[in-house]
Amino acid sequence: CTPGSEVALRVGGDFFFDPQPGDSPVELVLIAGGVGINPLFSILLHIADLHGYQEGKGNGYKLGTVKLYYSAKNTSELLFKKSILGLMNAFPGKVTCRFHVTQQSSQICKELQPHVTGK
Repeated sequence: CTPGSEVALRVGGDFFFDPQPGDSPVELVLIAGGVGINPLFSILLHIADLHGYQEGKGNGYKLGTVKLYYSAKNTSELLFKKSILGLMNAFPGKVTCRFHVTQQSSQICKELQPHVTGK
């Protein structure tokens, strides 16, 4: 976002992402903490499916980008981290993630290091 950008925010509750063909592309920012990643991971998988469908069919919904910000106490508590890394590799520039850890006491594995901030 830049100063002056319009942003829609939804916290908790019953929410979903189901764009229709012809909808304008949007840039999603997903923010999760701990097990709160569950519904957002479902949205991320749906976006990956839409990317695959778009590439295969050449029509339908035109996708924007998705940025996931996910925080946990340490990297062992980051659920779905390998799947999230796989999605970032499968859709470079379209799907990105920043992991944040608040109480990490051990070394962070090399695969996660470029994507992790925090202690």
